[in-house]
Formats: sequence, structure tokens, C-alpha cells
Amino acid sequence: MKWLLTLKMFQDYLRIERGLSDNTISNYSHDIMKLIKWLELHKMDSSPIDISEKTIQEFIYEIAKEVAPSSQSRIISGLKGFFSYLVFEEYRTTNPLELMESPKLGRKLPDTLSESEINLLISNIDLSTPQGERNRAIIETLYGCGLRVSELINLKISDLFFEEGFIKVTGKGDKERFVPIGDATIKYMNIYRKEIRVHDPIQPEATDTLFLNRRGKGLTRAMIFTIIKQLVVKAGIQKNVSPHTFRHSFATHLLERGADLRAIQQMLGHESITTTEIYTHIDKSHLSEVIHKYHPRKSP
Repeated sequence: MKWLLTLKMFQDYLRIERGLSDNTISNYSHDIMKLIKWLELHKMDSSPIDISEKTIQEFIYEIAKEVAPSSQSRIISGLKGFFSYLVFEEYRTTNPLELMESPKLGRKLPDTLSESEINLLISNIDLSTPQGERNRAIIETLYGCGLRVSELINLKISDLFFEEGFIKVTGKGDKERFVPIGDATIKYMNIYRKEIRVHDPIQPEATDTLFLNRRGKGLTRAMIFTIIKQLVVKAGIQKNVSPHTFRHSFATHLLERGADLRAIQQMLGHESITTTEIYTHIDKSHLSEVIHKYHPRKSP
């Protein structure tokens, strides 16, 4: 069985059976291609069916010299998934990475912006231009709804249910969820949509896409990063701010104000509560106050 044919079968399985996004499938494929190219470089003719645990270990040990522990861990995870698929389909009887451990990683707490820093960023947007009104709506949406950047750029006008107070978001693996939206975010979305966007030369394929560039096409992930980076420099904020920073800030500020972690999990679209639980490490003082205020054994 050839590597590229097997990789194509695995990609189809991830897309059809697992329902994973193209980005996730691309990441899996990239890691498997590293192994394929390494085998070619070393003139090894091992196939996906007969490659040994020893060969895989040699590859991992060599790649560990070139990449960070986080990347090494991701590659091991991707290869485990690939060979687990081959075992599942009965092409192999064992997974050569079954006993291989990933490097220990420190759990990095996400960067957040304070409420005053978010207000500072917004106050530095040049609202004298159409792009300024659009950019304000983008920042308000990222922070007000806790969206991923991919969810933001794919947001449709038909996904807006303002009367009900929700927007429909398509997240990882094309899974849909409804996220509540506040009055302030609705206000700035409507200003952009009704006063700015209607004057754009909208391309046919983007008629339902909410946020557009000057040419009437949907924005890219890179453009959102550029907008934010330029705004951070202008505001003089000395932090590494990305679109995801607003998502982290959204969750952190909700938690600090007493929101339920399960509710935050649903709004963020996290599959597991353990992913959401990272926010509990951000403000231990807040959690201490919750215990002293609400627990029946609180101090008198």
C-alpha cells in the first residue's frame, strides 16, 4: 500500500466519518507528509502497513532536534491518529506509536486584555473611514461573542437573529451553535451593515458574507490579524494581541463576573469542559471570592 494513497484514504475518513474541518485535516496531512519525506530522504522503502516502531522512533528522535516540544507533541498525536485509523480498518494489527509518549508541555495561560485595554483599542479606530466602522464591528464581534477568527470571517447575514438575541456560528468540524449577542454588538454590526456595507461593490459569491473588504469580497484570516496588529501598535499596547486574544478576554471577563463555566463552554463551542477550564487558572482571586461568598461552609 502506497503512502500517498493511504493518506488520501485517511483524509476522506477524517472529512466524512469524523466531520473535521479542512484546516484540521491539512494539519494532520502536513505531519504525515513529514514522515513520508523523511523516509524518502533516508531511502527507506517501509510502507504504512509494515513500518516498524523502531523506524518511527528514529523519525521522532530526529525531528525532535528541529522542532519545539509543542510541534513534536502535535506530530506524535497526528501519527497516532493515522496509524489508529489503519488498525481500525484492519490494514495493521498494531499502532507503532501506541507506547510512545509526547514531551511534557507547560500549560501556557492565554493572553488577555483588560476591559480598559479593549476600550483603548476601540477608541483608536479611525471612524472617519468606511473601514473604520467595519473594524469597530469586527472587534466588537470578536470580543462580544467570543468567536474564533475563522468563525468571524465566515459569519453570514443570514446567521444573524438579532430579534432573538443570537447569532448562528459555524465552528470546528462545521458544527453549528447559537451564541448570545449583546445590544452593543448588535448596534455596531447594524451601523456597519446598514450604513457602510450597502455601499460596497459586493461580489456575487459574497452577497451573504457579513464582513467584506474594499473589493466586496470576504476578508481573510491574515487581514483580520493585520487589522488588529496595526490597531495594537496605534494604541501603544505592549502585549502580543491576536484575534484569539479577544476570545480569551471574552471568556475571562465572563468568568470574573460570575458566569457559569458550562455556559462559557457552550458559547465558545468547546467539545470538552477541560478546554474551558484553563480560564479558571487566570484569576484565582476571583475563584477564592466565589468560595467565600457561596459555599455553605464559608467563614462567618
